[in-house]
Amino acid sequence: MEPRISLITLGVSDLERATRFYEECLGLPRLETPPSITFFELGKTWLALWPWESLAADAGLSAEGAGFRGFALAHNVRSPAEVDGLLARVAACGAKVTKPGQPTDWGGYSGYFTDLDGFLWEIAHNPDFPHV
Repeated sequence: MEPRISLITLGVSDLERATRFYEECLGLPRLETPPSITFFELGKTWLALWPWESLAADAGLSAEGAGFRGFALAHNVRSPAEVDGLLARVAACGAKVTKPGQPTDWGGYSGYFTDLDGFLWEIAHNPDFPHV
């Protein structure tokens, strides 16, 4: 297996609302897609938004469940000021900042937010991370 992630699919409660958040608030480049799913190209990885029930059914799982999902998505930026700026921007778009930007024990600066469906995102400045 080649070491890569090709696609991350998030099950969302309202596809139109989630699409607006990721496209307009985060500024992700949207791809042309059918009305039942939304794709964003993030370099060699794509992000997909798909209705929660559809994703659960496709995986053969129950759509019931809430709370902490046991993972976080992360976006690295070039400075602590960018961390704070992006956290303020997503909060203005309806996201919940769960941890404001602050210095980390690993020498960087980061904060967290949950998107409109509760998916946890870390926004970080890591001076040693090569892919920014």
